[in-house]
Amino acid sequence: MLLPATQWRVRGRVVDVTRGAVMGIVNVTPDSFYDGGRHADTARAIEHAKELLKEGADIIDVGGESTRPGAEPVEIEEELRRVVPVVARLARETEAVISIDTRHADVARAALGAGAHIVNDVSALGEAGMAGVIAEYGAGVVLMHMHGTPQTMQEAPLEAGEVVDTVHKYLASRVVYAERAGIAREALAVDPGIGFGKSSEGNERLIAELEVFLGWGVPVVIGVSRKRFIGVRTGREAEGRLAGTVAAEVLAYERGARVLRVHDVAAARDALNVTRAILAARSSAA
Repeated sequence: MLLPATQWRVRGRVVDVTRGAVMGIVNVTPDSFYDGGRHADTARAIEHAKELLKEGADIIDVGGESTRPGAEPVEIEEELRRVVPVVARLARETEAVISIDTRHADVARAALGAGAHIVNDVSALGEAGMAGVIAEYGAGVVLMHMHGTPQTMQEAPLEAGEVVDTVHKYLASRVVYAERAGIAREALAVDPGIGFGKSSEGNERLIAELEVFLGWGVPVVIGVSRKRFIGVRTGREAEGRLAGTVAAEVLAYERGARVLRVHDVAAARDALNVTRAILAARSSAA
């Protein structure tokens, strides 16, 4: 039986993921699918990040480029302008573990220089130089699967029958690539990329069979927060998808996910606390 990872070592910090680490989303963008524009300047982003920490976030994930389906690329200079001041202030004013959500090596370098600990890379080290930057800083990294690009990923999404094998093979190859580039296994995490080029049924299959991603001994990150596949099942727009989100997060944790990337930190933390208690009661009765 494969067991979930218990720790994630990120630039001299150890994140205990046993109880489920909550990664709170801070999008410093005008166009993210759910919270675009709400925290699009440094002051509002910092205020929001501190509120997420009070609610129980273990990690703050700062992003300056939307990767929702159909999103247009952002110039590097603009992405830097958005995220680096936020990371720098969070590093000065809090003890938070900070993640930079970027696929660009120049942004990763600047954010790590400003105090970030993790690079959350939707391209899984796809840009030349990214792996070297992460290895240089001893940072953690999330290797995510994306089918295509933000502009194309929903044109021919992966279906349920092919998605688990396709994603598993891809992530296995990226784990090997990362280690060969000098990134320690203990610094790696993997993310199957829910919503990134998968059909609704494909997303559901990935969560249902999440245990297959435990074999590398690294934390599995899952990001389902208010995504479209939840709307398909509930008929609700993003604002009304919290209950469906929490249901998916609980099932992902039960199947081995140990980092939840979320908009709603308090709800995720409460759900994890109850889930863990019930699972512990089942184990003690066995």
